[in-house]
Amino acid sequence: MKIRVLYEENIKNGHKFYTTIDIPDNDYSIILDIDYEQRLAEAKPEKKAEVKRCETVQEMFDLMNSKEYNNWRRFHRHLGNPTAIDSSDLDILMILPEREYLRHDSLKENGQSRLLQSVRQAIMNTYPRSDIRADGQVVKIAFSDGMKFEILPAFKNADWYGNWDGTYKYPDSNMGGNWRSTNPKTEQGAMKSKNASSNGLLFDTCKHMRFVRDNYFSSYHLSGIVIDSFVYNAIGGWRWTPPGNGSSAASGTYEKVLLDYLNQNSVWGMLSLTAPGSGQSVSTESSLECLKKVINYIV
Repeated sequence: MKIRVLYEENIKNGHKFYTTIDIPDNDYSIILDIDYEQRLAEAKPEKKAEVKRCETVQEMFDLMNSKEYNNWRRFHRHLGNPTAIDSSDLDILMILPEREYLRHDSLKENGQSRLLQSVRQAIMNTYPRSDIRADGQVVKIAFSDGMKFEILPAFKNADWYGNWDGTYKYPDSNMGGNWRSTNPKTEQGAMKSKNASSNGLLFDTCKHMRFVRDNYFSSYHLSGIVIDSFVYNAIGGWRWTPPGNGSSAASGTYEKVLLDYLNQNSVWGMLSLTAPGSGQSVSTESSLECLKKVINYIV
């Protein structure tokens, strides 16, 4: 289907210049679900009944094009990721046709990098004046109004019967290139469960690490999935003490636990991490240097 998108930088002197994009509507059902969940979570209790799920991608973009929605989006764009902070990018998983996976998988010499460059070029055709870069596993977009996006091109994985198994494969151009897998819903569920058992310590730690990264080590790379996976695995049984109860641990003990976990699991400059819940391998090669700097700064 074809949709019309209006972005802020395409409004000049009161005249609106729409961009037309041709996309398969069915592939974007997950975006419609996330959009609905975000608006429902933000709505006041007495207004929740009025929040409706958009039935088509065009309907969602029409809503985004409204002034009220854009103002809301600036302040609440990360509700889908509870460990994000205000300076975090908006992450989007973009499902591509299987034929694109087959074509790039058959290429020699890092077909994953070529896929990212193809996605980058396609986006540049629509937003030629924006800062668009391919970076490891994603394509980063920085618009002139300060909004930043990270696009993860992905493909649905199928089981033996040809049915989607709930996971996606995505490109990783590091170390010569390979394909990795992710299971977003399982990973998000595991994060929420452990955050509840830690009385909110898991999410707070992830947010604090992002704050340190963005404010003190912004010239280095440290992906959000590495932060979340590291804290999920390193936190152990630590949790915030309930209000009114004292803590028996000395100040700085928890931070030292995170540093000890990093040192004990880093071998020959490599850190082995698995994603929460799904157990999928997480690429840490390009993030390890910054992760060490962030943890040592916190300690």
